[in-house]
Amino acid sequence: MPETVTTRSEQETVDFARAFAARLHPGSVVLLVGDLGAGKTVFVRGLALGLGLDPDAVSSPTFTLIQEYRGRPSLYHVDLYRLQGADVDDLGLEELVAGDAIVAVEWAEKLRERPAGAIEVRFADRGGDVREITVGGPGARR
Repeated sequence: MPETVTTRSEQETVDFARAFAARLHPGSVVLLVGDLGAGKTVFVRGLALGLGLDPDAVSSPTFTLIQEYRGRPSLYHVDLYRLQGADVDDLGLEELVAGDAIVAVEWAEKLRERPAGAIEVRFADRGGDVREITVGGPGARR
């Protein structure tokens, strides 16, 4: 059953993601879906914080496509915004997902096939700093 949370600031989104990180384990895949500016990168910053990584190192990997934040476990931050069709397939996500890092994928709606057990996090901009965040998928259970 999906879980929906409303946050009213970037800090609340970071705090929710920080707590959410406790549900993750090496090999977890988090699919982030939402419009531009909806809070996906802010959420990844919170994940990093919850995993004991430097949240200030997190930025949108729009031009680099994949950023790695090393730790135990490491976090791969993937951004599919600039990719289409075969380019998404050729990125090599299968190798990342098969590893023991946690993988967070922005613009996950561009994936043709979703990794088994992936957690989907949907962001809806409700105006101002208010975001509705819905978590679902087989890996989302507490």
